Amino acid sequence: MRRLAAIFCVFFVLPALADDLVSKPSAHDVTTTIDRLVEIVQGKGMTVFARIDHAAGAAAIEQQLAPTQVLIFGSPKAGTPVMQKDARAGLDLPLRVLVYEDADGRTWVSYHDPRALRESYALGELPVPEKMAAMIGALTDQAVAP
Repeated sequence: MRRLAAIFCVFFVLPALADDLVSKPSAHDVTTTIDRLVEIVQGKGMTVFARIDHAAGAAAIEQQLAPTQVLIFGSPKAGTPVMQKDARAGLDLPLRVLVYEDADGRTWVSYHDPRALRESYALGELPVPEKMAAMIGALTDQAVAP
């Protein structure tokens, strides 16, 4: 039975989880890309809640990890209406963007498409996820541009 559950997960659940993942290459290294993103986000009046350096965390335990950082940011003005409709959306808000270097030395920006919130939570006709998707797309496009 466990084997059947594992097979189900591999073939049906994991691909569904990846469907909302957006990835785009950056013309810059990880630090420059995330620095640009911070500047753009703050310039739009949003709040940067955290910047997590996973490579530094790995180094603290004497392990190696390619440059990998996460930026957590958002606006209570945008996120609050979503969480008023369904408090569980707080699991996915504020927004998160991962910036990392792959095995070939290329820098990538990845995030979950906020439109997926509509599938996970009871948001009704609230237009916020679509607005969030357009916003995070534009912000990351600016951050990765040459």
